[in-house]
Amino acid sequence: MAVSANRLELLQIADAVAREKVIDREIVLAAMADAIQKAARSRYGSESNIRADINSKTGEIRLQRLLEVVEVAEDYSTQIPLELARDRNPDAILGDFIADPLPPMDFGRIAAQSAKQVIVQKVREAERDRQFDEFKDRVGEIINGTVKRVEYGNVIVDLGRGEGIIRRDEMIPRENMRYGDRVRAYVYDVRREQRGPQIFLSRTHPQFMVKLFTMEVPEIYDGIIQIRSVARDPGSRAKIAVISNDSSIDPVGACVGMRGSRVQAVVGELQGEKIDIIPWSQDPAAFIVNALQPAEVTKVVLDEDAERIEVVVPDEQLSLAIGRRGQNVRLASQLTGWDIDIMTEADESERRQKEFNERTALFMEALDVDEMVGQVLASEGFAAVEELAYVELDEIASIDGFDDDTASELQTRAREYLERLESEMDAKRKELGVADELRTINGMTGQMLVALGGDGIKTIEDFAGCAADDLVGWSERKDGETKKFDGLFSKIEISRTEAETMILQARVAAGWITEDELVTELEALDVVEGAEQDA
Repeated sequence: MAVSANRLELLQIADAVAREKVIDREIVLAAMADAIQKAARSRYGSESNIRADINSKTGEIRLQRLLEVVEVAEDYSTQIPLELARDRNPDAILGDFIADPLPPMDFGRIAAQSAKQVIVQKVREAERDRQFDEFKDRVGEIINGTVKRVEYGNVIVDLGRGEGIIRRDEMIPRENMRYGDRVRAYVYDVRREQRGPQIFLSRTHPQFMVKLFTMEVPEIYDGIIQIRSVARDPGSRAKIAVISNDSSIDPVGACVGMRGSRVQAVVGELQGEKIDIIPWSQDPAAFIVNALQPAEVTKVVLDEDAERIEVVVPDEQLSLAIGRRGQNVRLASQLTGWDIDIMTEADESERRQKEFNERTALFMEALDVDEMVGQVLASEGFAAVEELAYVELDEIASIDGFDDDTASELQTRAREYLERLESEMDAKRKELGVADELRTINGMTGQMLVALGGDGIKTIEDFAGCAADDLVGWSERKDGETKKFDGLFSKIEISRTEAETMILQARVAAGWITEDELVTELEALDVVEGAEQDA
């Protein structure tokens, strides 16, 4: 069958649009069919159910009006009685649709304009879908493009089949880009928005540096060397922690390269950003000491529960350890995930003396002893009266100058002091209206009960509704800094696991969970605690 010129032209237009917009030809033909349907409705009535089909091989257009089969027709433009429908199709049943062929139509100027708008809209939507599908799988990659324009500090990048944007805060400081410049950036997000897919690029993202090293260092690409963490102050300085899976390969040397060739390639791309390459260590103390390079560290004290570490440096190394505007310690904290407190040897000595004096004063007051005895106990490592009250008697008697009688007397005084303190706390607890049943929870002390009562927690049900964070506090990490929030028991020596165990006991007492469920929960806590200790 011969194909008329206008049909050929239709197919040629569809092919051209599909090639230009890089979308499926069938999508273009479907858009054209939708446009013809819209134009046909303007002629035959907007209430009509018109369907247009375009043959993808011949370009032939077929128009049909779909009529719903009903018992009694109320609107003959959209419905057809069952009797008439069976004249056309003996198998027709209620709810079916009968196709009523329509003659070919010539488009008027308005109808043609309307059809064009439909086609443009459909093609644009298809193009946006294609762009989104193409770039959503490239999140986490480095992409090359050309600067198309700069708007209010934001750089619009031509990516070939789409446009990306590098927002001003994702640009390296003092970096100027002009029209036509070649640029490399990290794709960190692709979003489907009203105005089309938005491809967000970054040159300050820590993973941009990771990808650059992966491109420059074959051992990283092959998985022999791993980048464990990265911290950046874009355009100024960065720290990167690496570890080798092959003991024969030095991870730092491999990343630096011959005469620094590999690291200099990354530095050049990052506008001269200084990069410290640090060996990663499983030991937090060793890792943090490495992260504070080039400063020398003489001593570290870890608080693993709070993920905080105190670092002692020589007096002359303090400014080097902190860095300009705190940059070195801030980057080290971001790299390791620990809060780092830096102090000089003089500061540490002063703090230790202060703690020693406070412990001495505590023992003098609680045990009614002179300053010399208080100092001896403090120097032997006793930090609290509780330790003295429940330690083995031989441990006290073994202190120089003490005998069994002295040890026994000190322990008796310590226990009497704690009993008086507990009695005072119990009276205060009753004054606050805290129920006696809370005392039955293992590990609960008078000081804890007073803290609970002060916050309005007075019954087993109240306590059962608490979370561990409410008791021991929690921390939130943002922009490389950790902000800590106190709990009701923050000033009391208690671990998170102990707090969770106490809450579970309260839930059993309140009837919220069964004894079997308590055992299961406690076993789960033991597993988690063991895993954390192993880590």
